[in-house]
Amino acid sequence: MSSLPTPHNKSHGLARRALLASCVAAAAMAIAPAFATGLATVQAKGAWIRWLPANLPAGGYVELGNTGDKPVVLLGAESPDYGNTMLHQTVSKGGVSEMIHVDKITIPAHGHMAFSPGGYHIMLMQPKKEVKPGDKVPITFRFEGGKTLTVDFEVRKPGASGPGSMKGMDMGGMHDMHPQKP
Repeated sequence: MSSLPTPHNKSHGLARRALLASCVAAAAMAIAPAFATGLATVQAKGAWIRWLPANLPAGGYVELGNTGDKPVVLLGAESPDYGNTMLHQTVSKGGVSEMIHVDKITIPAHGHMAFSPGGYHIMLMQPKKEVKPGDKVPITFRFEGGKTLTVDFEVRKPGASGPGSMKGMDMGGMHDMHPQKP
């Protein structure tokens, strides 16, 4: 008699499931390096947050570098420590600066994107817990293709400086801010 499963015994179903599971696992391992390679091309350095008192919105700053041969498109960011996290750009009009919501940012191949005071930045609003200078806040960047990069940001005092300046910044309407579409 043959020891091979027949359509009428239970071992046939188990063997079929085992074969299917092996095929799915092999396919997942073949696909995984493509996602890992894409993520490995983006690196972050100098990540910090300018903390402001009284639950005022904070700004996140970092330099993202793309070492890959193709542009990478950043779609957004999120943090477990803040209820609302958006990509913003500061734009000057008539001597007054305003912040606008940005839907996506393209980081060129072999290029970089600087998030700095007075330019592009990560706007962090509605803290979910007490955040204070000296803390580390994780921010996860979301890229096209479902790729993500999580970076720990160092929280610094309000007087902390980086490249650029926030002089002339109109922050009066921050509590009513809503994303704008370009």
